[in-house]
Amino acid sequence: MQDFFLPALWWAALKREWLIYHLGDPAFRFMFDPPPVNEWVSLDCETTGLNVRTDEIISIGAVRIVGNRIMTSERLELLVRPERGVSAESVRIHRLRERDVAHGLPVEEAMKRLMHFIGSRPLVGYYLEFDLAMLHRAIWPMLGQGLPQAKIEVSSLYYDHKFKQLPPYQQQANADIDLRFATMMNDLGLPLREAHDALNDAVMAALAFIKLNQLRNL
Repeated sequence: MQDFFLPALWWAALKREWLIYHLGDPAFRFMFDPPPVNEWVSLDCETTGLNVRTDEIISIGAVRIVGNRIMTSERLELLVRPERGVSAESVRIHRLRERDVAHGLPVEEAMKRLMHFIGSRPLVGYYLEFDLAMLHRAIWPMLGQGLPQAKIEVSSLYYDHKFKQLPPYQQQANADIDLRFATMMNDLGLPLREAHDALNDAVMAALAFIKLNQLRNL
């Protein structure tokens, strides 16, 4: 066990140094610092669509978590000005019209503010993979890499929680567990805010993360 653990730590340290060496802008080296103990950042993005190659971020919501508390006084809400406008279809989902984001931040400035807000804290989110794909596309030209922080997927935590509750004969790979956001929040006894608002979604993901951590530690 020890022989495996030490090389794993060595490789992690080597990868960290390699990423720092190749960081496009040394001003963001702070993201590689040890994270504050028991702190995370829950985040969510609203976009012009679901194509990670062509669609754009139009709003970002993020909130810090400290222990079992959501620091709503330490939140980040950004509107981002897209280059190609906002489609009527996406407006029906997030209700952000083109005129609403016309005076938003340029994407590079929004990414800088987000990275400073996050610091080195691990990231929390619901289906975080999509948000990170969109963020990394914007951040890569600046840093030559994506966000280095640890990532925590709330739907995976919920899946593990529900899987452990299944009887042994149902505990099999790819067990059928409803991972829809509303289902998860209702099952955990948590309030549902208005969806498709970046800050609301970030706060709800933070609530689920805290509750699932508490259940895991019972």
